[in-house]
Amino acid sequence: MSDLRRPNFPIEPLILNRWSPRAFVPQSMPYNDLATMFEAARWAPSAYNQQPWRFHYALRDDANWLSFLDLLDPFNRGWAQHASALVFVFSARSSRGRDDKVRAIPSHSFDTGAACTLFSLQATALGYHAHTVAGLDYEAARQQLAVPQNMAVEVAIAVGRRANPETLPTELQQRERPSTRLPLSERFFAGPFAGEPQTQRELPQ
Repeated sequence: MSDLRRPNFPIEPLILNRWSPRAFVPQSMPYNDLATMFEAARWAPSAYNQQPWRFHYALRDDANWLSFLDLLDPFNRGWAQHASALVFVFSARSSRGRDDKVRAIPSHSFDTGAACTLFSLQATALGYHAHTVAGLDYEAARQQLAVPQNMAVEVAIAVGRRANPETLPTELQQRERPSTRLPLSERFFAGPFAGEPQTQRELPQ
């Protein structure tokens, strides 16, 4: 666990050990490791158990690797090229019910984010790191990957084993460390807006 990450209350170490490095060892990974991460994502909660997520991947030795990589913006492509896998994540904006009516899924992005979180935690448990990327060409991804209109392009995820930070460009080396988080008092409140910060309450001893 990094000294930069000290929780105010006891939580699972796996949560603190999950972070998003950019330095990856440029090596292949067994498909079964990636499938284990997908299995974790599969068990994410979702509204009405609709499971609106879709994960499409390319391993670095696959024929699709370069085409997936080219969908990232130049900055992210520079470091993600060393990852072992690239995963593009999509979510269904709507679904067809048993009555054959199409209904919107208001929580499609939220539910898919939950699946991504479990994916990333499982990656950490296996000794990998998963770095979620929003810097990509969304329209090119939609066209190149033949994404249906009712599917939203969410993010890409670079997966790999962490490498020495010195393999990164100089300007990125100083940023290669776990990030901190805002205090509870700035994001968690009792009651409506302008309510009392949740941190005013202590856990029972």
